[in-house]
Amino acid sequence: MINLQHLTKRFESRQAQAVVDDVSMDIEEGELCVLLGPSGCGKTTTLKMINRLVQPTSGRILIGGEDTSSFDVVELRRRIGYVIQQVGLFPNMTVEQNIGLVPQMLGWDKRKIRRRTEELLELVALDPAMYLGCYPRDLSGGQQQRVGVARALAADPPVMLMDEPFGAIDPINRTSIQDEFRKIQRRLKKTVVFVSHDIDEAMKMADKVAIFRNGKLEQFAGPDELLARPATPFIADFVGADRALKRLRLLRAGAALVALEAIVRPGDSKGAARAALALHPHGEAVFIDINGKPAGYFTASRLDAVPERLEASMALSLPATVRADDDLRSVMSMMLAHGVSWFAVVDEAGRFAGYVTHAGIAEMARASCAGGAAFAGAVDVPVAPERGLDPVPLVNSRAEEGV
Repeated sequence: MINLQHLTKRFESRQAQAVVDDVSMDIEEGELCVLLGPSGCGKTTTLKMINRLVQPTSGRILIGGEDTSSFDVVELRRRIGYVIQQVGLFPNMTVEQNIGLVPQMLGWDKRKIRRRTEELLELVALDPAMYLGCYPRDLSGGQQQRVGVARALAADPPVMLMDEPFGAIDPINRTSIQDEFRKIQRRLKKTVVFVSHDIDEAMKMADKVAIFRNGKLEQFAGPDELLARPATPFIADFVGADRALKRLRLLRAGAALVALEAIVRPGDSKGAARAALALHPHGEAVFIDINGKPAGYFTASRLDAVPERLEASMALSLPATVRADDDLRSVMSMMLAHGVSWFAVVDEAGRFAGYVTHAGIAEMARASCAGGAAFAGAVDVPVAPERGLDPVPLVNSRAEEGV
């Protein structure tokens, strides 16, 4: 969808050094590409050259196979959605007028504009009945940002450019809007180029990440590739020493399932339950109810204290469960918070899907960076073998006494 060919930009006041220096990359249709790097590296200039807010010194930009230099510049900008950090809503216009501005310029009739505006407000989780007549001053920062996204989508552009769109929003609303926008983008399959300073935002949002340094493109790859195999010492330093933990955010609990057979059901005998316990990495087993949902768990000592046939009321309480689509970084954080070494994993319907363990997650984190020393001069750091430490107990010893 977007093809940059040897793109270069030099400003007259800085002829000696290119702000963007011979950058080439392809962004596929429906991808979200984050341009990342330190201040002054050329990422925002690259973004602005795509819709010719900045004119390239040399090189070509193709959108959908067409050279943007052949477009009327105003028409080009109307075909590309644009969202900036300061949102840029017109203060003297209502929400409806702001969103409908570009469709109005394109000659849409009033009914079509109204329908499109209402549809987009619903898409960004704002009630049209409440917000259509509001002015920007009546909205919170997060709401203004949502309206800015809606305005950029108004004319249904195939391409959207976003210049640090969530940078000025508080962390709680920022996370919410990031999640909302990613859902929208995946649903609408827009091709998005997104400038950010935030490595965590890039890893969370992007299908591809382009890391710039001094005007040059240092590495262009998916988040997983960047974290697992940084191409240069600069990239390794930029993504951080905690890149194994960052990569866990890209992996889901469903990818780390173990011991699916280590379960007990209503009416199982104690002998069958002990056999199930032997299949679990830590000698425990989840009790599954008649609907296939986890309803507790058993340990060997708990089995000693109950009758021959098992019932739900005999099981110990699970501290929590995790969903198969939860990221492993969140799962690891929950394990630390609860002081446990494993969780039962459930699917979308709440049915038991398997177990995820601390040891399994740690192994995936270690393996994720096995190829991370790809750049020249890298030093492999040996990993100490596991010592077979006792797992953190699922609950403390007094839990089995009913405390």
